[in-house]
Amino acid sequence: MPTPLVSVLLPVYNGEPYLAAALASILRQDHACLEIIAIDDGSTDGSLEILQRYQRADGRISIVSRENRGLIATLNEGLALAKGDLVARMDADDICYTARLSRQVSVFKQQPQFAMCGTAIDTLIGDRIVRGTLDPLYQWASLGILSKFFTIFMHSTVVYNRKVIPDEMLFYDARYVHAEDFDLFRRITDRFSATMIGESLVAYRIHGESVTNRHKRQMRKTHLKIVAENLEREGLVDNPGVLEDIADAVTTNSVRRVAECILVLEGNISAQPVALRSSYEEGTLNLFYFLYQLISDEQKPQLTHEFLTRTQKWGLIRRRERYGLLPGAYAPWFSRVSIAANKQVDALSRYLQSVPAATVLPVIT
Repeated sequence: MPTPLVSVLLPVYNGEPYLAAALASILRQDHACLEIIAIDDGSTDGSLEILQRYQRADGRISIVSRENRGLIATLNEGLALAKGDLVARMDADDICYTARLSRQVSVFKQQPQFAMCGTAIDTLIGDRIVRGTLDPLYQWASLGILSKFFTIFMHSTVVYNRKVIPDEMLFYDARYVHAEDFDLFRRITDRFSATMIGESLVAYRIHGESVTNRHKRQMRKTHLKIVAENLEREGLVDNPGVLEDIADAVTTNSVRRVAECILVLEGNISAQPVALRSSYEEGTLNLFYFLYQLISDEQKPQLTHEFLTRTQKWGLIRRRERYGLLPGAYAPWFSRVSIAANKQVDALSRYLQSVPAATVLPVIT
C-alpha cells in the first residue's frame, strides 16, 4: 500500500494563545505525507498571522480565511477541500504527539475495513499534563452500541477513512450544534467498524475559553437530543422527550421523570440478547453519570438526592460524594459545603497525578 496522504482538518477561531503549538505538533509528525487545511473562521485576534507565518515555512499548509460562519460550516468546508483518503481532525488548542498520524495510518493499512480511528488522550491543564489511561470497555464493548449513548472518541483524535465512508455520510449536520461529532460518530458506527488506539497520542487542552467550557449547556442539550433520538429509534424508552426536558430545566419534576426513564431503560435492556446486553448496560451507565453531573452542576443538592434515590444508584458514586449528598434533602447547605470541598480535593488530586508538560511535550509555544 503506497504512503497515504493525510488531510489534517484544522478549524481556527481566535486560537492565538495555543495555535502555534498545535501547528508545530502537526508539522513534526513522523508521517510526513500530509496536508494541513487551516480554515480561519473570522478570527479577530492574531490567528491568521500565525497561520501565514507557518505557511511561509512549510508549504504543506493551505489557508482559507473568511468571515465567521461557525464550526460546523467550517468543518464541512474543510472536508470538501481535503484531498487525502484519510482525514484527521485537529483542534487549534490541542497538541499531537509525534507518532499520532503514523500510528493511525498503520491501523488503516493493517485493517482497511475500519471507517474511523480514535486514540486515548492525555489532559493538558496549564503547564502540567495528566497522563491518560484507556477505559477497558473499549477493549470488548461494541462501539456501535456505545455511540448511541455518548461521543465515543475525543474529536481531535479522530481520523476518517474516506475509502470506507461514503461521501454523502461524511458531513457534519447543522442540526446538532456543539455535538456535531457525536451525531457523525453514531451515523458512521451504525454502518461501519471503528477502532480505538489505547495509547495517548493527543494532549487535550482544558482552558476557560474552550468550546466545551463556553457552550456547556447547549452541548449537553444537543447531546441529550441525540441520545433521545437513538433510544426512541431502538424502542428502549417510552418517553424520550424527558431527556431533552431536563436539559432545558432541572426541576423536581424533570428529575423524577428522567429517573423513571433510566429505570425503564434498564428494564428494556435486560431483554436484549446476551451478546449485546453488556454494551447497552455500559452505555446506560454513562448516561446515568452524564445526568448525575448535569443535575449536580445546578448546585441544588436536594435534586441530586432525589435523582440518586429514585434511580437507586447511591452505590455508584464515590463514598465521599455520597456522604456529602445524603443530607441533601434536609440540609442542602451542608451538601453544598461538602461538594465545594470535594472539588478542591479533586483539583489537588489531579495536580498530584500530573507531571510538568515540558517532560512530555517537546515544545510548547
